[in-house]
Amino acid sequence: MTDAGRWVALFSGGKDSSWALYRALEEGLDVSHLLTVHPGDDSYMYHVPETRLAALAAESIGIDLIEVDPGDLGAADADDAGAQGDRELEPLEAALTDLHSEMDGDLAGVTAGAVESEYQTSRIKGMCDRLGIDLFAPLWQRDPRELAEAMLDAGFEIRIIQVAAAGLDESWLGRRLDADALAELSELDEAYGVHVLGEGGEFETLVTDGPHMDRPIELEYETVWERTRGHIRVTDARLGEPT
Repeated sequence: MTDAGRWVALFSGGKDSSWALYRALEEGLDVSHLLTVHPGDDSYMYHVPETRLAALAAESIGIDLIEVDPGDLGAADADDAGAQGDRELEPLEAALTDLHSEMDGDLAGVTAGAVESEYQTSRIKGMCDRLGIDLFAPLWQRDPRELAEAMLDAGFEIRIIQVAAAGLDESWLGRRLDADALAELSELDEAYGVHVLGEGGEFETLVTDGPHMDRPIELEYETVWERTRGHIRVTDARLGEPT
């Protein structure tokens, strides 16, 4: 991996992509852009809920944001997940191809927040190979509990914005992921197999503050609960005063 040239952070506003960005900045990589894909209601490749808040996060971070609307790719196809993932990757690769050209070939690589998903990582790595750029994936195959503790120790404020797993009820929506929540998730992992980082889609998050952000994101929201799963619906979001 080279630290020469500029980097693009694949960014949803969630904890994993935010941690990958944070670690890239710590490593001195020149991250010139964040790139957010706004998927539909369901996706095999991307974080889905509240990606529109990535613009506020980018403003707080102070890095330009590129937003990609992939258009209508159809509903996620459980019978042909591989083809679905390939289709979902196409708009991202097209956006990076255009940016690579605009940079006159100065795009060094992308950052990604994958932890254990071979499905996502293999496709992103293949895309990077086709573009002739590097992949920086600092979470890849790291111990999930250690990663979560590192995020908290660094000062990340993480909110849970969607849940879909046994043991996670409506009270988790909007909850801060802190040491107590992490301890409970570890218990749920033992009882139900809930991944402590939500890598299997058990929950999704939003980083509302951190050491890489100048101002926190303040939210007003309502909860939506549908029998065994739910999410928050943000009714207002703004940047607060610098912390």
